[in-house]
Amino acid sequence: MSGVIELLRRQRVLPVLRLPSPAAATTAATAMFANGMRVVEVTATTPDWATAVRDARREAPDGALVGLGTVTSGALAAQAVEAGAQFLVSPWPAADVRAVADSAGLPFLQGAFTPGEVAAAAAHGPVKVFPAHVGGPSFLVSLRQLLPGADLVPTGGIALEAVPDWLRAGACAVGVGSDLLRPGAADRLRSLLRAFEETS
Repeated sequence: MSGVIELLRRQRVLPVLRLPSPAAATTAATAMFANGMRVVEVTATTPDWATAVRDARREAPDGALVGLGTVTSGALAAQAVEAGAQFLVSPWPAADVRAVADSAGLPFLQGAFTPGEVAAAAAHGPVKVFPAHVGGPSFLVSLRQLLPGADLVPTGGIALEAVPDWLRAGACAVGVGSDLLRPGAADRLRSLLRAFEETS
């Protein structure tokens, strides 16, 4: 688990790749790796996601991790393990997914939203706070006051330009989707993170 968290802390952003084909997902993951990312999430809503996971892993540099997100059941988690996913992410509390992840020795970012859900998930490891845009960065500040040691990864409806706001609110990393795939996104992200580091 610590390996995923350390990588996320360094890259500050978790690419969430929800694309219309496995080829598109693999191309996107390869682009993320080329731009220095070392952790990417392919979602299970991508058609033939298992092919996307396998192909993205083949393109990944040494030490990079490809995980499967939107894992909503133990059966789906088991399929993800078989496909070679290196970590799992759920959108909500999912004890059956955690059981599969634990059995396979895989890191698991459990989805949560309410303070009680976040606290329960944080007792086991990092938490995907979803849908984060509903509460905004101020909601994350409140969660961090209750759980100062928690590794929180807000995801859902977050624009690239808002990443520094979430980091200032205490995010371990920020899940970003389609904005990362726009032309010039990599350069813009580097600029945003550089400015964040200079003012932190």
